[in-house]
Amino acid sequence: MLPMATALLAGTIIGGMALPASALAQARPATPPAPAPAAGAPAVSPTAQTVKAISVQGQQRLEPETILSYTKLRIGTAYTRESLDNALRDLYDTELFADVQIRDDQGVLTITVKENPVINRIVLEGNKRLKEDKIRPEIHMAPRQIYTRSKVRADVARIIELYRRQGRFAATVEPKLVQLDQNRVDIIFEITEGPKSKVRQINIIGNDKFSDGELRGQMATKQSRWFRLFSSGTSYDPDRLAYDQQKLRQFYLTNGYADFRVISAVAELTPDKQDFIITYVVEEGDRYKFGDVKVQSDIRDLSGDRLTAMLPMKKGDWYNAKQVEDTVDQLSETAGLFGYAFANVEPDFQRNKDTLTMGINFQIANAPRVYVERIDVNGNTLTQDKVVRREFRLAEGDAFNSFQVRRSKDRINSLGFFQEKLDIQQKPGSAPDRIVLETNVEEKSTGELSLSAGFSSLEKFIFSASVTQRNFRGKGQELSLSGSYSNYSKSIDLGFTEPYLFDKNIALGGNIYRRDLNAFNYLSNGDRNTTYEQTTTGFQIRTGVPMTEYMSASLRYTLNYDDVSLSSDYYTAGQCDPILAGRYLCEAIGKRTTSSLGYSLIYDTRDNRIRPTRGFNVTLSQDFAGLGGSVKYAKTRANAGKWFNIGGGFIFSLTGEGGYIFSLEKQRYGVDTDGSTYALEKIRLTDRFFLGEPYMRGFAIRGVGPRVIRSYGTYETDGSFTATDSSSDDALGGKLYYLGHAELEIPLGAGAREMGLRPSLFVDVGAVGGIKRPKLNNFLGYCYVSTVVTNPAGETTSSTTTSERALANAACQTTGGTTTDPTSGDVTTVTPTYQAGTAFVEQYFGDTLKPRVSVGFGVNWNSPFGPFRIDIAKALVKAKGDDTKLITFNIGTQF
Repeated sequence: MLPMATALLAGTIIGGMALPASALAQARPATPPAPAPAAGAPAVSPTAQTVKAISVQGQQRLEPETILSYTKLRIGTAYTRESLDNALRDLYDTELFADVQIRDDQGVLTITVKENPVINRIVLEGNKRLKEDKIRPEIHMAPRQIYTRSKVRADVARIIELYRRQGRFAATVEPKLVQLDQNRVDIIFEITEGPKSKVRQINIIGNDKFSDGELRGQMATKQSRWFRLFSSGTSYDPDRLAYDQQKLRQFYLTNGYADFRVISAVAELTPDKQDFIITYVVEEGDRYKFGDVKVQSDIRDLSGDRLTAMLPMKKGDWYNAKQVEDTVDQLSETAGLFGYAFANVEPDFQRNKDTLTMGINFQIANAPRVYVERIDVNGNTLTQDKVVRREFRLAEGDAFNSFQVRRSKDRINSLGFFQEKLDIQQKPGSAPDRIVLETNVEEKSTGELSLSAGFSSLEKFIFSASVTQRNFRGKGQELSLSGSYSNYSKSIDLGFTEPYLFDKNIALGGNIYRRDLNAFNYLSNGDRNTTYEQTTTGFQIRTGVPMTEYMSASLRYTLNYDDVSLSSDYYTAGQCDPILAGRYLCEAIGKRTTSSLGYSLIYDTRDNRIRPTRGFNVTLSQDFAGLGGSVKYAKTRANAGKWFNIGGGFIFSLTGEGGYIFSLEKQRYGVDTDGSTYALEKIRLTDRFFLGEPYMRGFAIRGVGPRVIRSYGTYETDGSFTATDSSSDDALGGKLYYLGHAELEIPLGAGAREMGLRPSLFVDVGAVGGIKRPKLNNFLGYCYVSTVVTNPAGETTSSTTTSERALANAACQTTGGTTTDPTSGDVTTVTPTYQAGTAFVEQYFGDTLKPRVSVGFGVNWNSPFGPFRIDIAKALVKAKGDDTKLITFNIGTQF
């Protein structure tokens, strides 16, 4: 155990170290008195003497010549008491020494020093809320540096300031020293973090026009209350205090109070250092209206009168400073559309305190029309310049256009290669009519290697793996390989897309895939029963070209080989049994090839394709199957969406889609159990549209639309049917569907945003149907036929019981009875009974295009366990037979 000498430094102040009585000046006052002669030394004469010799003692690392170089004492020069004091000060000022003494023996000077120790290491203890990587940058001392108390004080102050910026004003830091051999020390910062200082109360004095609650609602700082558990605004932050003053001023100016001012803002720490009480003193002033408002333009292409007519504010409206700021931005944007990038718009205010009006003259100063001199791209280390440049809607030499600059920014953001703080700065060029567009990007990871495991209400346990590079080789190419496995589906997919083929604005891509799907129906107890299995193997090749800035077209060819099969449990004598499987499933099985050619027309003005906040998109797609293969149809789909940024962080969206599939095949026929034929639906079960979870919330998977519900029970001998609680539900899909969503994304506080919470309210509307009514089965069940033969002596000579399908056994449709053999006298008794619960009745429901409506609330959460989504939805309007579901969720994780 190394010996430890602990110097207790209370709070943030380091106490002085104990010094020998012979020290001349360890801790010097601002104007030090003349030091007393050192113990055992003769008094120094006030008159000058000559230095005869100088020696240095006590040094360990420093050379004597180096120590002497810090003073002005030299052999042969005169010295006085004052010059010795100055030498002491000079040596202490180097901060290299813990103690310095100068002994004078009739001109023979001996300098005795004690060097400050060297820092061996710096240790942090007690820090839990702030990790070392946050604190270490604030510590300027480092191992192998010379220890000084001033440096320790400074580092302690910086650490405390760091905690205060985190809202922990009760935090204390106690530095301690551990003495080591060879004049080394360990520095230990013992940190007591304390609780986070909350804002207990916000008081506002001087407000008459608006209540305290209204004004507090404008502030970023919030009073600490239990329902603000996840809010970071309840902690005290001096910077936020200044920001709140600006928010108050902005609120009053927006409501017409042009003379409003905050007289004082005081934050008081409670005695227990737990909370703050903030008090604002305000002066509201009078409310103003707009006076004469006009635009004066010195640019010939911009008419002041026309711009005046387009101003949003009119004379007599309540004054609104925010509206004025927005108008300045709009006028600058308008000037930019005409190529005047550096047009200066200055509002000239004419305040009239007598009439309480505010007249404004928006002055647009003359400026030259600007052309793009150069486009610079900075910050891209992996992505090639051409990937960014080809998204610009302006080229070098083009006339500047602010709208095209904003459009370029949106297109670059939509690539998904860069952080969202992308900025295109407009800088003056080499001449007044030249501009340089400087694009500063910060790349983010575009390669993903993930293994995930999760659980969903739809597919239970899910396992998946994927490798994706969305910016392959820095050329914007996408390469992906993915696979997944769950109880009901398995898939593997390899894809590649080149967005700019041969550096032309032509996209080319393709996918090769294999998908296995186990379809299922619902039983009355909520369990799922696997019905048919569909295996799809195929590929798709696609290409796309832009037609205009916002419109593009794509062409695709798809070849699929499908194998739809049923379990052997559904077969009788090697044939699919409609009684066991259902006619619709027997009609679906088989092997078929689909060769289709399709196209899409896309119109898209969204600001971001990943998370849009404004703009709209419309897509029309058609696929024609029949270019070879065994399946022929024409499928049409259309979808559209509109996004609105309604302010305050709220994003409202309206989206809708619909589709129709038309068969190009000849009529197909099925064979009934009695040998008769009946017309089949031309569109096969596996090619139809289905609707429900997750696309339409509030309903189970495939819970909307046509379906056959098979109710099990028992037929009595009198022909009556007694149903049990057992049933099955098979969705049949449809040829026509529509689906609409209205959703409002709700902003949360900074704390919730940091947690990745994004709640939303939604309304879903949709329906699917339009197929031919299927052939239904009513099965009488299985029949027990008991036959007992009794001889004249009353003895039973034979007894048999058979079990057959009732529809093939006429005996179950009779009352049975007793017959006597006239020759032998034997009595034969036949008793037919139905096997309980083996009969069923099929009913057809849901084939209506009347809208189903559901409303609900959902939350996306980027949890520590992975992405989590939960939706709580209530079906308000439904049709008979629809399957509803209140809660759906999905959770996964990446590792």
